Amino acid sequence: MKRFTLAAGALAVYAATGLASAYAAGPDIKIALIAGKTGILETYAKETETGFMMGLEYLTGGKMEINGRKIKVIVKDDQSKPDLARTLLAEAYGDDKADIAVGTSNSGAALAMLPVAAEYKKILVVEPAVADSITGDKWNRYIFRTARSSMQESISAATTFKNGSIGFLAQDYAFGKDTVKAFKEALGVVGSKAKVVAEEYASPATTDFTAPAQRLFDKLKDAPQPRVLSIVWAGPHPMNKIAEMHPERYGISIAPNGNILPVLKTWKNYAGTEGTIFYYYDFPKNKMNDWFVAEHRKRFKSPPDMFSAGGFAAASAVVTALTKSGGDTNTEKLIKTMEGMDFETPKGKMNFRAQDHQAMQSMYHFRIKKAQKDEWDLLELVREIPASELPVPVKNKK
Repeated sequence: MKRFTLAAGALAVYAATGLASAYAAGPDIKIALIAGKTGILETYAKETETGFMMGLEYLTGGKMEINGRKIKVIVKDDQSKPDLARTLLAEAYGDDKADIAVGTSNSGAALAMLPVAAEYKKILVVEPAVADSITGDKWNRYIFRTARSSMQESISAATTFKNGSIGFLAQDYAFGKDTVKAFKEALGVVGSKAKVVAEEYASPATTDFTAPAQRLFDKLKDAPQPRVLSIVWAGPHPMNKIAEMHPERYGISIAPNGNILPVLKTWKNYAGTEGTIFYYYDFPKNKMNDWFVAEHRKRFKSPPDMFSAGGFAAASAVVTALTKSGGDTNTEKLIKTMEGMDFETPKGKMNFRAQDHQAMQSMYHFRIKKAQKDEWDLLELVREIPASELPVPVKNKK
């Protein structure tokens, strides 16, 4: 009888302690991850999800919890459709009771989500959409962006142009138009004497680039040297098709934006071609990136890609903010924590600029390698362009 009583007492104490611990830890932290997992940006979305989950794993030591609160990730596919993205974010905040949301792949879809974050007064970490208006005139105080902006990409690219003539082939939606607009402004920011003399916009579904490319050639061929055709494209990339039209006969070289590894692999015949990129697995040298590259190779037989790194960066922003807040998911406390916050990523340190919540970050000037040791040994680093050399103007209405 005594034994039973002691056991029961011990059990009661254990149960009370366990309940107290569970109560102290609080409910699960719910994070909604919205991405265009079907459609033209499917690869980008899948990479973002992979990087986000690996980032949470690394940053929580595999526990997937912060201050004893378990992390629950709710993944939703917006198919890169603005109306669906808006609906899914409202569902995440309302029905799923998500504390924070992350997304999305398409700039048009991301822009549709911004007012929803303001309506529900919940934080939205934008990754990987790049349109400048996201942290510009369409911004609200609940928006933080770990993704690079069009202006960050444009200023980094503009630093590689000293003079000459530039033509653009870009996609006919927010991403392409914002990037070209930003690049024109960026030339002035860096003091370049180069001029944009031609622009062509095509549907993201375009497969035949003969007509727009020829129009660009015609406008560039008599312009001052050096003559460069810059390609701004998400999804299946047209560089090879443009190169097959031999722009060099007009004294025109191609300058592509960085792209995902499967696309970069198709550029092997253009060794020496230069461009800029926001992440290539072999460029950053830090402990976090070392783990990311090694673990990604182990699991997927390939190094991490650009959007995988972006997903990891978004995870770092979320974990850093929640850790600093002591696991408190109160929106106002998180905003106060995140404004001006430094956080580590596979690229190195980023900082959320207080004025518009844009993550300030380094970029990279690359050259396609001539001697490639294996299928992933594709680029060599010309120069890391630090955030301090990317004076991105503040364009919101805070």
